[in-house]
Amino acid sequence: MSQPTNLQVTKPPRTKFYTTMLLIVTIILTSAWYIEANPMTIIQNWDGIFLILTQMFPPDLNFMFRATSAMLDTIRMALIGTTFGALMALPILFLCASNVARSRWIHQPARILLNILRTVPDLLLAAIFAAILGYNAFAGIVALSIFSIGIIAKLSFEAVENIDPGPLESMTSVGANKIQWIVFGVIPQVLPQFTSYVLYTFEINVRAAAILGLVGAGGIGVLYQQATGFFRYDQVLGLILYTFIVVLIIDFISLKIRERLI
Repeated sequence: MSQPTNLQVTKPPRTKFYTTMLLIVTIILTSAWYIEANPMTIIQNWDGIFLILTQMFPPDLNFMFRATSAMLDTIRMALIGTTFGALMALPILFLCASNVARSRWIHQPARILLNILRTVPDLLLAAIFAAILGYNAFAGIVALSIFSIGIIAKLSFEAVENIDPGPLESMTSVGANKIQWIVFGVIPQVLPQFTSYVLYTFEINVRAAAILGLVGAGGIGVLYQQATGFFRYDQVLGLILYTFIVVLIIDFISLKIRERLI
C-alpha cells in the first residue's frame, strides 16, 4: 500500500492569538497614557533615586535592634487581628456556602457583604479606625480583623462548597439538625484548609501591620514614618531588613505547619 510522501501540515490560524495580544497591549498602553505613567519619569529622577540609595548604606543596625519592641507590637497586632478575624469569619463563611445555606436569599447577600469587606483596603481601614479609636495599636487590630474576615471567609466558603456530600446526606437521612450537620459533617472536612487559610492570612497581616503605623495605627510602621520624615534612609533600610527577616521566619514556620495539615 502506497504512502503519501509529501504531507503538508496545516498550521491553525494565529489570527485570534495576534488579535488578543494586540488588544491587551492596546489596553495597557492606553491605561498608562490615561494615568500619565511615563517610564521616562524614572530616568529623569534617577539622580534623586541614586542619592536615596546611597544614603541607605550602610544600614543602621543599632536602630534595627532598638525596633524590637515595635516589631513585637506588630506581630501581636497581626496575631490578635487574625484571631478575631477568623472567629468572625466562621458564621459568614457558612452563610456564603451554597451547600450549607441553600437559599439564594441567604448566600447571595452574604457574598455581597463579603465582597464589600474585601473591597476596602487594609490601609484605609486603619486610617478610618485610627480616626475613630485613636492613634494606637488597637485601631490596627480592628482594621486587621476586618481585613482578615474577607480573606478567610472567601477562601473557606469555597472549600466548604467542595466537600464530600456523602457524610452530609447520611446525617440528613438520620434526622440531624443543621447545627449537628455543620459541627459533625462540615467542620471536620474543612478544618485543615481553614487552619491553613488562617495561617496564610497571618503571614499577610504581619506584612500589612508593618505599614499600618504610617497612618498612626501603631507597630513598626510608626518607626518607618519617623525615619522617612527625618530622611534617615539608613534607618529605613535597617527596618526593611528587620521586617524581611521576621517575615521569612514566620513564612517558614507557617509553611511547615500547613504542610503537616494538608
